[in-house]
Order: sequence, then structure tokens, then C-alpha cells
Amino acid sequence: MRLFLPLLSALVLTTAPLAAQTAQPAAFDVYGFWPGATLREVSSAVRELDGGALRCDRSRVDARVAECRATLSMTDVSGPVELWMSAIDSVTGVLTLAGNFAPDEFDALKTGLERRFGKVNAQVQGPQWMMQWVKSGRMMRLTWRAQQGVKSTSLSLVDGHVLDRWQAPRRAGTPAAAPKGKKSPEQKGGD
Repeated sequence: MRLFLPLLSALVLTTAPLAAQTAQPAAFDVYGFWPGATLREVSSAVRELDGGALRCDRSRVDARVAECRATLSMTDVSGPVELWMSAIDSVTGVLTLAGNFAPDEFDALKTGLERRFGKVNAQVQGPQWMMQWVKSGRMMRLTWRAQQGVKSTSLSLVDGHVLDRWQAPRRAGTPAAAPKGKKSPEQKGGD
């Protein structure tokens, strides 16, 4: 799953300034997950997909941020699918589903996304392919590469409004909230 870090970096860097939040909470609803879903909604979807419990840890740097993970069993994917998400104030900012899809499973996913959200041009960089949809300040990105008879696939859901609200205090020069007893990086500089 080496796609996570470069993908997350690309997601953050390519999310343009966004308009005010709209009344479309289920934009890009895929497998019961969507950008901007609450932790409770994601946890419920994980249980429905036989993923057990969503495991979350608070960030050591910003107490508003929770990093969560789960391993999912999905009826239309033969192998496990890993879920990783970053929630800010208990709302999903970035959620990624990743796994090795058989070629027919990947084709069904890609075709289904195109049917529901429209056709977009696939872009290629080396052995990796990517398709991206943007709507009302939210983004969905499908990334894949073929390897050893499977398609290593990740599907990321990003809510730009959540990320913008998280970044607003930093842009205004207000330090991020640190967990009790710890100082944020901004606070440490003043010692």
C-alpha cells in the first residue's frame, strides 16, 4: 500500500480553494462512505461491511484530529480492503480505501463510478493511473496500478470544506490545539 503517502500528499496539494459547504453530504457516496461523514457514520458503515470496529487514535500534534483504520470484507472484492481516514472534529476530511482488486472487480468498480459520477479522463504517471471527480468542494480519486495479476487500487474521498476549516486557525496564526500536557509545534517554538 505504498500509494498512501504520495496519494495523501497529492490530495492535499491539489485540493483547490473551495466554496461554502453545500447541502450535499452524500456527494461521492461509495460503499456507504462519503467525504464529510461523521465518525459515527463511518463506524456504522464499517460494521455493516463486516469490518469489525473502527480503530482511532488522537493526533499527538492536534487534538482535533483522529487517525482511524479498519480492515473490511466486501462482497464484491475477493481480498481485504484497508480503510484509513483522518477525521477533524469527528468529521471525515480524507478517507482512503485500498486493496488488491482482481481485474474484473476493478473494472466493476471503475464502471460503477463512471456510471454514477460521470466519465473523466484517466491520467497516467509511470505505471500508475488516476481518475478524479470534483463536486461542490469534495473530491474522489481512483488510483491504480497493475501488478502480479491484480490491480493495486486506492479510492480516496476528500472533503475540502473540512480541510479548509482545519487550516483556518493556522492561516490566521492561531496555534493548533495540542492534547493536554503537550505543546503543539507552534507553541514549542516560543520556549
